[in-house]
Amino acid sequence: MATKIVTDSTSDIPQEFVDNLNITVVPLNVHFGETTYKDGVDISPDEFFEKLTTGSIFPSTSQPSIGEFVEAYQETWEGENEIVSIHISSKLSGTYNSAFQACKQLEDKITIHLVDSLHASMSAGLAVINAAIAAKEGKSGQECVKIVQDTLSKSSIYVMLDTLEFLEKGGRIGKARSLLGNILKIKPLLTIESGEIAEFGKARSRRAGLSKLHQEARRFNPAQRIAVVYSTGGEDALKFANSLEELLPDQEKPIVSRVGPVIGTHAGPNVIGMAIVAR
Repeated sequence: MATKIVTDSTSDIPQEFVDNLNITVVPLNVHFGETTYKDGVDISPDEFFEKLTTGSIFPSTSQPSIGEFVEAYQETWEGENEIVSIHISSKLSGTYNSAFQACKQLEDKITIHLVDSLHASMSAGLAVINAAIAAKEGKSGQECVKIVQDTLSKSSIYVMLDTLEFLEKGGRIGKARSLLGNILKIKPLLTIESGEIAEFGKARSRRAGLSKLHQEARRFNPAQRIAVVYSTGGEDALKFANSLEELLPDQEKPIVSRVGPVIGTHAGPNVIGMAIVAR
């Protein structure tokens, strides 16, 4: 019995991995006023960040509908296979709940293993990738779930934001609220703890922030997997990824992932960070 992997667009998995590993991605929604875009489908990151930084309307986001998950599961299911569905933290989005309700509707028809990652962006995405590799090797749904849970238990994400403005406007600031008093003076460094945004540190410049990120990454030497994530500034991301190669086994390289419009709504431009899976 084959296993199929489903996730949502906030996992920020590069398209080459989606295509090569046959991952089904259910898009979230980005709303600019009355206009709605499907994350990663109707609007590119370049188009989105241009609208975010130069437009007069601040966007909002919403989870996929229950019906969209039902449709995705039905299209992914091929009569005999199991589905493992891995999603952004339920404390950050209603996406998991939509997926849960869809699973309830299909429980007598399709075997779906649903996982609340309690992570976001590539700290969830790396678990999805590991599950998809296992599925391609013929692992069962339960075996893939164990791989997902093991990966998530060893996963961390650390990001430097240019400002907390977007996270605050989007209502996702969580435990990092204490940083707001210094919003104009520092580059906030954030992580995810127990499924919520939390403060990791702060830096007085982008250079100092990158140094702190690199210092934190070295705690994981050697790492199993690394992804560098960014919103704008691809050259900086590539340089940062190159600086982390030494933490991986020979011939392994960090994955470089650009965050999509939904994560970008809350994180804003000039974001850079890393997701790491410890050995």
